[in-house]
Amino acid sequence: MAPFDGFPDNSEYTQVPNLLFGQTLEEIDDPLALKCFLRVLWLHSQKKSSPAILTKNELMADETLIIVVSTPGTSTEAALGDALDTIVRLGLLLQMKVDSARGVFDVYVPNTQKGRQDAQKLKDTRPDVSVTDVPAAAHRPKIFQLYEECIGIITPMVAELLKDAEQQYPETWIEEAFRQAVTGNKRSWRYIEAILKRWKTEGRDDGEPWRHSERVDAREWIRRHGFPGT
Repeated sequence: MAPFDGFPDNSEYTQVPNLLFGQTLEEIDDPLALKCFLRVLWLHSQKKSSPAILTKNELMADETLIIVVSTPGTSTEAALGDALDTIVRLGLLLQMKVDSARGVFDVYVPNTQKGRQDAQKLKDTRPDVSVTDVPAAAHRPKIFQLYEECIGIITPMVAELLKDAEQQYPETWIEEAFRQAVTGNKRSWRYIEAILKRWKTEGRDDGEPWRHSERVDAREWIRRHGFPGT
């Protein structure tokens, strides 16, 4: 393969969630699945219809995608199916099944804010559509919305961490921790979680009590406040 000559001037760009280049990238151990997902992101971005969805037949017809997933000894359809199944399992892609007069066929969208909106639109207009794990936007926890706006895609592993944090910390703390992360250009859950853990341990100087505070023994109380009456 000849060396790449570089991207030409005035190249167009496709938006990719920042999280894909961090924790999510660490969790993807299948190079073919990663390549497939990048191509699916691009194909979805080219859609002008609403809702913007991708059928499996469309994906099968994409020459670049077929080249990407081709594996010796495996049929093209099986190789693509394996790659898509991996992406769906990681939570990066949403799979829907549409039951029509022509039979049942698969439809895909990226698990991004727009992708979920497109999936919900399809479900609302087609009662014969079953959507995999697409909660209605109105019922999504606030912490999920903050994560998507500030960091990026929510994988199943991240979702569990967010649900746990929502139970542990006050909503105002979570919102402020996200705000500090964005202000400091530290857009990672590890940074936000560290802020929350510090506030839980040391307290937060905003006049708001810790809702799950543990009892402080007498020596610790005296260390913080001094003897009563002094």
